[in-house]
Amino acid sequence: MRSRTAAGACVVLLASLGAWQSPSPGPGVDPLERFHGQRLRWGDCPEKPVPAEMRCATVLVPLDHAAPGKGTVAVALARIPATDRKKRIGSLLLNFGGPGASGLAGLAADPKLLAELGEQYDLVSFDPRGVGHSQPVSCGGSQEAEDGAGDAAQQLAALRSVVKRCELASGPVLPYIGTVNVSRDLDVIREVLGDRKLNFLGFSYGTRVGAVYAALFPRRTGRMVLDGVDTLSEPLVEQALASARGQQRALDRFLTWCAHQPGCVYGTNTRTAKEKVDDLVARLDERPLVGQDGSHFTGQDAVASIAAALYSPLMWPALAEGLKGAEEQADPVGLLQLGGPTDPPGTGGDDDGDGGDGGSGGDGGWPRPGAAPVPADNAEAALAAVTCADDPDRSADRSSPAAIEAEMATLRGEFLKASRVFGPRQLMTVLSCYGRPAGTDFIRRIDHPGAPRMLLVGTRGDPATPYEWTEETAARLGSAVVVDNRGDGHTGYPSSACVRDHVDRFLIDGRLPSGTRACPAGE
Repeated sequence: MRSRTAAGACVVLLASLGAWQSPSPGPGVDPLERFHGQRLRWGDCPEKPVPAEMRCATVLVPLDHAAPGKGTVAVALARIPATDRKKRIGSLLLNFGGPGASGLAGLAADPKLLAELGEQYDLVSFDPRGVGHSQPVSCGGSQEAEDGAGDAAQQLAALRSVVKRCELASGPVLPYIGTVNVSRDLDVIREVLGDRKLNFLGFSYGTRVGAVYAALFPRRTGRMVLDGVDTLSEPLVEQALASARGQQRALDRFLTWCAHQPGCVYGTNTRTAKEKVDDLVARLDERPLVGQDGSHFTGQDAVASIAAALYSPLMWPALAEGLKGAEEQADPVGLLQLGGPTDPPGTGGDDDGDGGDGGSGGDGGWPRPGAAPVPADNAEAALAAVTCADDPDRSADRSSPAAIEAEMATLRGEFLKASRVFGPRQLMTVLSCYGRPAGTDFIRRIDHPGAPRMLLVGTRGDPATPYEWTEETAARLGSAVVVDNRGDGHTGYPSSACVRDHVDRFLIDGRLPSGTRACPAGE
């Protein structure tokens, strides 16, 4: 766990490596010239295993893009070079989602999925500032309030204490976290990689990164694909309600599938199946299952496992077996093995071998001097920090505890109407930014920024990013072609050959159809 002292020492060390605290440039001079002039030194990656051809480096970006002399952040990069160097187009920057997920781990996990793109593109990903190996934020081990019991006033005070822990453990990067700064970092990365324009493929939260980049730098935006499109406009309450509805739709689609499988524990009636899942969650919240080690498996634990399995239809058979074990044998093992939606992505591939570019300058190479281990709570801490940095609403902070308690009681009915299974869990996210500074309103103000035409992919059965967000974001950007994927699961590229064909043709050949294109389920 990083302390304020350790984080501050890291910034001082990085500043000393390249004399980054230089005077402000004069008129007409690029204020980021000293950042744009870096040369990357590719070497071993900080974690293994990774694919043999994957190499990592670090690039320095301004701590505060509005005041580049204030300090720096070291952002971790990973690259798999194009396999056909004669046909190489340039770099394809990838963000696999989050916020809080490591891009290095995402690239290492399944590079074969991107093999066709990897013939002509260098595949490049990164850990956004505050995440993974890019000066990770932390809340001292957990975001759980040390004393969440008591009345509303005591519970809100406990939430403020969590915010204070996050500030103490994260150091100077925390006030400068958020999607706008990540997108500005992305432009520094583009320049350092030597690409005239940014070619980008973003999944889930990565679609917000891409959309914000296109709004900030429309003339530097190249071929951009956003898959599993995030919202740009909805406040936290509306996001949570939309998420609950989307998860419920995905669960209903799973139960319809299950009803057509032999041995489905809920039989062939999808209406009663939905009621039985509701009953299972309520029953386990009241009387948790107890494991051999004495651990308790609650209804909310079951909800987390169900939500995880809905991310991919490939996990549906395991979900069906897990629910059968819980219902018939009071055995939670099958559901426990499904994990939860916030589990960090794994890595895959072989150990890295020789190769990679040389070069000098920068501070690349691993282990980086002064780098601290990634805190165990980093993904959770970064998720909250970025979410709140992107949200300008803090009306709850100005309300009395009694008023907040009354509002939450009213919202509970709305969330239960959206989903009796997922609603209560989503309701708990509404106050996730209580006690934190108000975030930027830039993202909500994005409106036809003048970026070139891009491709957006929405999936009808997506449990995490509802299809309506694709349509809303396309309207806000004003230059998007939509692929309507009629399938299931979170994002379309991994599971739909039809979606992959549209995406690959655009990124490789620049071919983009007009209007909305549909991809049938299962194709």
